Amino acid sequence: MPSQFFGLNIAYTGLLASNAALNTTANNIANVQTEGFSRQRVVQQASRAIRVFQTYGCAGAGVDTLAIERVRDEFYDTKYWNNNANAGEYDIKQNYMQQIEAYFKDDATTPGFSTIFNKMMVWGIQEWKKNAGDTNSKKQFIGTVGQLTEYFNGLAGNLQKLQADVNDEIKVKVDEINSLAGELATLNKQINVVELTGSKANELRDRRSLLLDQLSQIVDVEVKEYPIMDKNQPDRETGAHQFIVKIAGGQTLVDGNEYRGLECKARTDYEKVNQTDIDGLYDVYWSDGQKFNLYSTVMGGNLRGLVQMRDGNYGEYFNGKVEAIGRTPDNKNDTVTVSVSQKYLQDLNFSNLSDQGGKINLGNREFYYDSWSCEISYNDQGEKVCNYTFVLSNDTDRNPLRLTNDRVGKKAEVGTGVQYQGVPYYMNQMNIWIRTFAQKFNDTLKSGYNTYGELGCNLLTGNKAASDEQYNLVDEYRYDTFTYEAYQAKVQQLMQGGMTQQDAEKAAALKVEDSSDSYYRLTAMNFDVSTAVELDPDLLSHRYEKADGPEQDVLLDDLKRIATDTERMSFRGGNASEFLQCILGDITLNASRANTFQKNFSDISDIINTQRMSISGVDEDEEAVNLVKYQHAYGLSSKMIQVLTEVYDRLILETGV
Repeated sequence: MPSQFFGLNIAYTGLLASNAALNTTANNIANVQTEGFSRQRVVQQASRAIRVFQTYGCAGAGVDTLAIERVRDEFYDTKYWNNNANAGEYDIKQNYMQQIEAYFKDDATTPGFSTIFNKMMVWGIQEWKKNAGDTNSKKQFIGTVGQLTEYFNGLAGNLQKLQADVNDEIKVKVDEINSLAGELATLNKQINVVELTGSKANELRDRRSLLLDQLSQIVDVEVKEYPIMDKNQPDRETGAHQFIVKIAGGQTLVDGNEYRGLECKARTDYEKVNQTDIDGLYDVYWSDGQKFNLYSTVMGGNLRGLVQMRDGNYGEYFNGKVEAIGRTPDNKNDTVTVSVSQKYLQDLNFSNLSDQGGKINLGNREFYYDSWSCEISYNDQGEKVCNYTFVLSNDTDRNPLRLTNDRVGKKAEVGTGVQYQGVPYYMNQMNIWIRTFAQKFNDTLKSGYNTYGELGCNLLTGNKAASDEQYNLVDEYRYDTFTYEAYQAKVQQLMQGGMTQQDAEKAAALKVEDSSDSYYRLTAMNFDVSTAVELDPDLLSHRYEKADGPEQDVLLDDLKRIATDTERMSFRGGNASEFLQCILGDITLNASRANTFQKNFSDISDIINTQRMSISGVDEDEEAVNLVKYQHAYGLSSKMIQVLTEVYDRLILETGV
């Protein structure tokens, strides 16, 4: 049978429960504007009933206040983090694609490619034709050509500055990841310390969720939490939890109280991937020295957008099959010969392979190379056969292991295929156009005669980086004119001179080194007009025959047709003047996709966050109702105590003798 004061204890538990609910409501109201705060509620349950051995069986013992918990749905958190990674990626792409659009702009206020190219190929040649042999007319035309080369120089400079900005932002984002990871590990420890006592660390958990919101925009996150069991009593939960955060497709960042830091290491000048890359691009490593996979196909967030903008090559990168290994003639360096089948690797006009050395991956083992050469020949079926030979560095610090025969037959790669049209893609598209146009333009000029009665020379060339000299662009390295017919004719000629067929085929192959004076050396950065022709415009040819007078301008008509005749020059299926349309088509599509997806994912984030806040957010009206409700409950519990007090007064003071 319960005590006579049992009712007072029941009322007292109600008073405690109502007081806890009022305090929790006050806390919710106080944090209505606090970012990341989750609404809290008091968890109550009826106290264990007491058996009274009467007809009614058990007597209620009041209410137990078990805990104060935050109201949170982890399902919506996960949805929000996943979508936030997508939104973060397209935020970056939207921003930088707008800048690239501005660089290629061509209108009345900003003269671009079409304006400058038409001025050169239409107006410039028409003015030259008025007096083809006149020195001043030639000088005026050379000036319009100079405007075109300056346009590409400036455009390439802007894109390289953009690549540098993206590279710097990658370092900023890596630093942010480190900062968030460190704070998450600290919070994990603090949460476990609190929850080992049986309490819920609500505010600390809210802070952790807020940090994960921020982290999910930078990089995709995957979160796992499971209880830590007592080793001595495997069925008993300790109250602590193991909290693990993985990023970039499953790479562990935080594990309980520990986290793995990231660091950026700038590539040296002999670690460049692309010919057009700036020096000092960052690779990212874990603090334990393992390489962080920046190119994971499942990575998301700002980091994915930045990597794709910085390194995006639209999947066109060097890759092939190891055919043979060997040694250089002086026996100082290992060499590896790689066969390639992709058409963009069989034409050096399309090549963006570094000319300063780099790293080549041979069967998942990296080696440093100092230089490379390309050898082109044809098989019996008339199909082009293209092999690259890389000379590996003999520096044991770079290549501690020698190249072995087990690499033969394995895949060879330089860099990674990044399926996005980033800075390297647009730089390479400019290089392709420049190399192709310069070849056709110079060929036409060299087929005629100048004022001195001599064959013409190159007008378009490139400046050497290490000196004030310019490239000669020697015809013997012309891979665009090396046809099957030319190859066979050379083989037959060598065999008639006494060579065996095998030796003749090897000798007839076209070999171009990365240091050769070929059109591969021509880029948008070094594109320029020949200094010799600028100093003496009369070196510029203007007629096909020596005996032709100055009024003969057929050669100039042929120059003009290069702009519109696809048989003379073709770029991506169009003519030379359609360069801007092709590039703007890429840019417009990427910019439109970035704008569309950024808006879509941003809207989805708002919707998910609204759903999430409908559960965990603090509603002022709802809390006002709760305040009144708990106030009445507190008042009724107090009234119950008052009533019982009067009962006990009557029982104690007025009952009995």
